Amino acid sequence: MTRGNPCQLPGMLPNYDPNDSEAGMKILEDLTENVEQIQQRVLEEIITRNARTDYLKGFLDGQFDKQVFKKTVPVVNYEDIKPYIERIANGDSSNIISAEPIIELLTSSGTSGGQPKMMPSTAEDLHRKTFFYNLLVPVMNKYVDGLDEGKAMYLLFVKPETKTPSGLMARPVLTSYYKSNNFKNRPFNRFNVYTSPDETILCSDSKQSMYCQLLCGLVQRQEVLRVGAVFASAFLRAIKFLEHNWKELCSNIRTGHVSDWITDPGCRKVVSLVLNKPKPELADLIEHECNSKSWEGIIKKLWPRTKYIEVIVTGSMAQYVSTLEYYSGGLPLVSTMYASSECYFGINFKPLSKPWDVSYTLIPNMAYFEFLPVKKKNEDGAQYVQCNGVCKENCMEKETEKEDVETVELVDVKLGQYYELVVTTFTGLYRYRVGDILMVTGFHNKAPQFRFVHRRNVVLSVDTDKTSEEDLLKAVTKAKVTVESLGILLIEYTSYADTSSIPGHYVLFWEITSKGNNHLPVLDHKIMEQCCSTVEESLDSVYRRCRRKDNSIGPLEIRVVQHGTFDALMDFCVSQGSSVNQYKTPRCIKSGEAINILDSRVVARFFSQKAPFWEPV
Repeated sequence: MTRGNPCQLPGMLPNYDPNDSEAGMKILEDLTENVEQIQQRVLEEIITRNARTDYLKGFLDGQFDKQVFKKTVPVVNYEDIKPYIERIANGDSSNIISAEPIIELLTSSGTSGGQPKMMPSTAEDLHRKTFFYNLLVPVMNKYVDGLDEGKAMYLLFVKPETKTPSGLMARPVLTSYYKSNNFKNRPFNRFNVYTSPDETILCSDSKQSMYCQLLCGLVQRQEVLRVGAVFASAFLRAIKFLEHNWKELCSNIRTGHVSDWITDPGCRKVVSLVLNKPKPELADLIEHECNSKSWEGIIKKLWPRTKYIEVIVTGSMAQYVSTLEYYSGGLPLVSTMYASSECYFGINFKPLSKPWDVSYTLIPNMAYFEFLPVKKKNEDGAQYVQCNGVCKENCMEKETEKEDVETVELVDVKLGQYYELVVTTFTGLYRYRVGDILMVTGFHNKAPQFRFVHRRNVVLSVDTDKTSEEDLLKAVTKAKVTVESLGILLIEYTSYADTSSIPGHYVLFWEITSKGNNHLPVLDHKIMEQCCSTVEESLDSVYRRCRRKDNSIGPLEIRVVQHGTFDALMDFCVSQGSSVNQYKTPRCIKSGEAINILDSRVVARFFSQKAPFWEPV
């Protein structure tokens, strides 16, 4: 492999031994040094393969030119491509959008019409993801020594899946990877040895899976060099689970016998092998640490050789940083990668950087990347502003309309500028708006580095849920019908994601009054609890799955506030620089000061008493 040609053919992936960190870093240097050439080859390969698909031939008319592609193929949202994906789900040929056979559909945490979006995936794409995962190891080895001298306690889980009418499986991207032969038959990598046997990861019962993985991690505590999960929220749920179950776990370790309620045969077999025999001294040690009045620094106490915690703490997961730091005992929080159901995008080349400094370098052979400029406030009248939930104007980014501007290529983005990511993938997505807003923070060789700013239009998120302002409004509108029939008016509302406890939950602040007067009405607990349930039932499938199946979101709460509370909120926002004339009540609050203003005026609190309905669709 030469420096000017890291991929012998566009779209082909360099082979290397993942145990050879030096070779891995050489590949990364080659990829980031030859960004423009690789991006051109990637696009050429995608067009050449797929020009005769139903989707592309209508735009390209048999031509294979890049400029024709960018001029004729439109930049699209999910709603534009949804009919094609639904046809494949219902039995049509993959050739509608992809020359390569589509082997499954990956369900996104974003939704369309209340249901998860479905993204096409091919067998080759699993190899691309494996290649991507293997490149994470040499980066970590550059900054942390001795990772081959122990194990990783990574808590990994599969999610529910369903079969489409065509027979294709529809499932989350990580579930797809863990169930693939690429994961189950992966070659030995001394840098990636897990405490969790595959059988515990692949167990469909999330409680049994969590228990068994924690049990294995505790038994092997002296071998653990790093701990983590994919998302910060999932790792904190594991800590909370440990708080509730450490006595039983210690009993299992003391007796050498796994609890009878662990009925999954694969889990029982492998965990029994890990337990091996009674370990009373180990049980006493764990019991002593867990019985402490404070769990501050518990990770370092239970797993003393741990060098870092690997979890995604960017985007909506940033709200968990302080809680993670409390439990961590000063361990670094490492976010290694940026990926989605659509595509795997980038790697954090400085993994020990603080969470708020994390940037990702996009890997140019993963897909063809384009960018829609997003202007900040006070630039040509645009309205984008980062405001921590206290609005200066209307707190919504204003993207340059796609009809009015050409996309920017990966090598042409500018330092300090904001962009929305657009991808063309090997799996059948063409000029697709991912919905992520990124800021350019620097360069590694010739490859731009980006900080994830936020998801477009998302106002609430606790776990993998993504609730937009429009979705929230629809849910609140349905709920307020319940109180309006009793002569109660909802004057104003806002929301925030309360992650002070695990799992976190949605909080709605409601200012209400009686029809015909200005008095706070007498509130019926059952009616208000029904309002909470109605909001939850009206939210999308991902929220309802997290609430009912995953138990990763707690019951929704409505906090009723005094009259004049939202006037006080407006006064505060104006004091922070908002315009009185253009002020609109923010539908989501992230500022601690603003939340305190609302909380100080709460007169009643109500919670949903039942989990919303959910089933795989």
